Amino acid sequence: MAGAPYERGRGPAAGEQLQQQHVSCQVFPERVAQGNPQQGFFSSFFTSNQKCQLRLLKTLETNPYVKLLLDAMKHSGCAVNKDRHFSCEDCNGNVSGGFDASTSQIVLCQNNIHNQAHMNRVVTHELIHAFDHCRAHVDWFTNIRHLACSEVRAANLSGDCSLFNEIFRLHFGLKQHHQTCVRDRATLSILAVRNISKEVAKKAVDEVFESCFNDHEPFGRIPHNKTYARYAHRDFQNRDRYYSNI
Repeated sequence: MAGAPYERGRGPAAGEQLQQQHVSCQVFPERVAQGNPQQGFFSSFFTSNQKCQLRLLKTLETNPYVKLLLDAMKHSGCAVNKDRHFSCEDCNGNVSGGFDASTSQIVLCQNNIHNQAHMNRVVTHELIHAFDHCRAHVDWFTNIRHLACSEVRAANLSGDCSLFNEIFRLHFGLKQHHQTCVRDRATLSILAVRNISKEVAKKAVDEVFESCFNDHEPFGRIPHNKTYARYAHRDFQNRDRYYSNI
């Protein structure tokens, strides 16, 4: 992925679809039970779904990480529509969200997202996966290195490893702590969706870490906080205007 020529993401092959269905069954049971993803802003009036939809709307309208990613997706030919590309659902375990490559849709786990800050991080994390899916053909289900690369990028660029979040987790004070956090979070994300050993997941992360950690698109830098993300968004908009005038 990182450093390779990019092309628009294409649909999965038949074998990949079977693997996707197996993973969806384990993590996102509503995807299988209904046969297709939930859609529509007013698809449900259950309290958890209402809260999820309102938090999502606020995130899309106000979060600087997300606003940049939405602009980058549109610039890459993959404009995002909140009713089509997001779905609030109940999920198994402690999973907060996921990117369903078979439908190009982001699943938000309404039973596990309990505040606005958490929604902001989940949407940002999953939009980075969606951006990777748009700009390159990511072999999510048969190439563990592709998955590992996108998870490294998501952990690095989503703010999940910010100083505030790490202090909240009681993880701080180590040399090169941001890199350590990114490795750990990427490994955990892989283990949440793949039935593999921790050793295999860590090996995949290690193999792609250097190139994928240094791939900061579309931010152009590591946005350590919202202020950095706002600057990155401004620079992205200016860069877009520059190229449109050439």
